[in-house]
Amino acid sequence: MSLATRSARIPRLSRFGWLMGLYAENHSRLSRLFAPQGLAVGTYHSSVGDGLDVRLDVIERHPYTTELRLTYAMRDPLTGEPDPSAYLRLYHDARQLEVTHCYVGRRWQDAIGMYPPPAEVVDHRTRMNTFLGKWLEYLAERGHAVATLRPVEAGPAAGGYDEKNLAANA
Repeated sequence: MSLATRSARIPRLSRFGWLMGLYAENHSRLSRLFAPQGLAVGTYHSSVGDGLDVRLDVIERHPYTTELRLTYAMRDPLTGEPDPSAYLRLYHDARQLEVTHCYVGRRWQDAIGMYPPPAEVVDHRTRMNTFLGKWLEYLAERGHAVATLRPVEAGPAAGGYDEKNLAANA
């Protein structure tokens, strides 16, 4: 048997297959980290005393999916929006977690155009989801977990985010 024949039998993972693997890994990471499947709609805060408090928004729950936003509890000085920020879609039945976009108003169409080639869409999603995987690993290494996650009382600020309540719940 030649080397060429042997390498032809080794299955290859497509870029799409790789992306679906990232989605599955990120689902496992987030589930271990914050168990979002059991959280009600609302804002949650995790603090481990390192000055980089995490905010998890459960935006909406549907029968098979949950919409989330993961960010640090700090604001971009130019936009006033939480930054960095990742909007996530958790697929309960498929056990997948996908980053839909990373900034307010920056969906994939804003980042790569309305009619990108399929390979560019897969590359863009791969980059965003690789970033999420590394971020979730970092948060776990810093000590963020279900035990550090606390609900934040809805306040007068937009989106129910009230810095006074956040500090009081820390």
